[in-house]
Amino acid sequence: MSTITAIKKFVADEDGVTAIEYGLIAALIGVAIAAVAGTVGTDIKAAFEYIAEQLPDNPGA
Repeated sequence: MSTITAIKKFVADEDGVTAIEYGLIAALIGVAIAAVAGTVGTDIKAAFEYIAEQLPDNPGA
């Protein structure tokens, strides 16, 4: 097989392109999940801090 034939076959092969597209989609989903997790984590921390502030300092007294 000549080099030109191999290059034409590589360019015509769409399996690699599909795999790259799926990889990009998976990466974008991962970035979105990381961003949401950071925001949710901050909100949960704020909620627990608010609850802790509302509790009495010495509940057993």
